[in-house]
Amino acid sequence: MDFSLSDEEKAIRDTVRSFVERELLPLEDTVLRRERAHEPGLRLDELRELQQKARAFGFWGLATPEEYGGMALPAVLQSLIWTELGRTIVPFRFGGEADNILFHASEEQKEEFLLPTIEGKRISCFAITEPGAGSDAANIRMSARRDGDDWVLNGEKTFITNGNEADFAIVVAVTDRELGARRGGATAFLVDRAMGWRSEFIQTMGEGGPASLIFEDVRVPSRNVLGRIGQGFELGMQWIGKGRYTIPSHAIGIAERALEMALEHARTRETFGKAIGENQAIQWMIADSEVELEAARMLVLRAAWTVDAGLDPRHASSMAKLYGAGMVNNVVDRVLQIHGGMGYTRELPIERWYRQVRLYRIFEGTDEMQRLIISRDLLRGYTKVGLLL
Repeated sequence: MDFSLSDEEKAIRDTVRSFVERELLPLEDTVLRRERAHEPGLRLDELRELQQKARAFGFWGLATPEEYGGMALPAVLQSLIWTELGRTIVPFRFGGEADNILFHASEEQKEEFLLPTIEGKRISCFAITEPGAGSDAANIRMSARRDGDDWVLNGEKTFITNGNEADFAIVVAVTDRELGARRGGATAFLVDRAMGWRSEFIQTMGEGGPASLIFEDVRVPSRNVLGRIGQGFELGMQWIGKGRYTIPSHAIGIAERALEMALEHARTRETFGKAIGENQAIQWMIADSEVELEAARMLVLRAAWTVDAGLDPRHASSMAKLYGAGMVNNVVDRVLQIHGGMGYTRELPIERWYRQVRLYRIFEGTDEMQRLIISRDLLRGYTKVGLLL
């Protein structure tokens, strides 16, 4: 069994690492300073300038099909790239991307929504979560009532990433309450901000913040239905499913960088006449972190491989999300402890990671939901113990 990366995979990983080291790491002090002042770590114009630099490197539209000018990279390669981006706190993402479910758009919708999003001319957000429907996405209550050739949307979405900046939202709403969302009673709509919805900032323990989206009699033409009527829940699960190996991929990058910082500090920080790395308590924290990091790496790459192999990735992705999120929380906590008081300050990225990674155990599938999925798959016989390979 060969666990080594191919020459192509190594070359792409190393190119992204070079980009991160040359273009992103030098910005970290500025990002930390801005965030201490409650300002965005990276302005939109700065993000787009960096995306164009990345494009010059050849990185544009990692998952975007080649027919739209993207790279159409396999999932394993994408995972390796997300890991490298996780090594920096600079909130950078490669350009040329669009929500995966936007590719279900009609040709007319692609011209209006998909292509401008890929080119970075428009910003989208995906809105399914509601105040009473988080982990239980099938419990959504936002209504979409047909009125002639239009649909009228009423309700609220919450914790929506990019909701404050988005030009349009992909909104999942109930179109047939008797059927229910899971059984074909929900539909996805493409809703321009100009149609009348508004966003409100939500303050969180992390930097930046998601939004609540408020819909009060927002009228949406029928041509803006994404996919088929009744397909909304299915599309929503496709959107959420991708995050179950992208999030732990980022987590691996964070844990790598944090552990490297801990090693350097353990070698150079002296107490009572010797480096703290000579103390068994520190050595055990380092050892546990390394073991958990490498275990998570195997789970994440295995989940990505199932996607490339055309297998059902849900079980493997749930395990990767569950373990990867827990791993990075453990590692960052130990690294902060090793750094002592300096780790608790906002002069280093550790404190920032400490708050950031706590979210990984909640969004796009809580720990509890991943455990439910994993156990249900086993109990119902969808998969069997020992059949991961």
